[in-house]
Amino acid sequence: VRLVESGGGSVQPGDSLTLACAASGFTFRAYSMGWFRQAAGKEREFVAAIAWTGGTTYYSNSVNGRFTISRDNPKNTLYLQMNSLKSEDTAVYYCSGDRYTVAVREGRSEYWGQGTQVTVSS
Repeated sequence: VRLVESGGGSVQPGDSLTLACAASGFTFRAYSMGWFRQAAGKEREFVAAIAWTGGTTYYSNSVNGRFTISRDNPKNTLYLQMNSLKSEDTAVYYCSGDRYTVAVREGRSEYWGQGTQVTVSS
């Protein structure tokens, strides 16, 4: 099983960035997926999740309205579109997957990626 994040980088406040998570080794379309982030010196926090059907999404209050989670099941890929980025969005972003959406939302996913750094700074 592999989850490989990409698309991170350094941007300025107000910019946009799209993260991708390429999945392999499991039946991606049957798994709910999510994004978490961890800033330096802070605990990992939930960002967004999407049910295996793709029809239901969840967001933390801090990103709701700015970030959009989506998935492309034929491509086995999860995305996170991030708009209006703020300095407080700076963190390592991780994708995760589990058969149960509640597990994803609670940070108890079965599978985790290695993370990609996002830095928002002027």
